[in-house]
Amino acid sequence: MTDKEPYQSLELRDLETKLDQLIDLYDSVKNENETLKSKQDDLVREKAYLLEKTTIARNRVEAMISRLKAMGQS
Repeated sequence: MTDKEPYQSLELRDLETKLDQLIDLYDSVKNENETLKSKQDDLVREKAYLLEKTTIARNRVEAMISRLKAMGQS
C-alpha cells in the first residue's frame, strides 16, 4: 500500500458521498417539478373554466342591458 492509496480511498468516499447527495437533490427537484407541472395544469384548467364563466356572465349582462334599453325606448 502506498502513501497515496489511503488518500485516494478517502477522496473516492468523499466523491461517492457527494454523488449520493447530488442524486438525492436531483430526485427532490424532479419530484418538485412534477408537482409544479401538475399544479400548473390544474390552474390552466381552472383559468379556462373561469374565463368561460366570465364570458357567459358578460353576455347575460349585455343582453339584460339591451333589453332594458329596448324597454326604455318603447
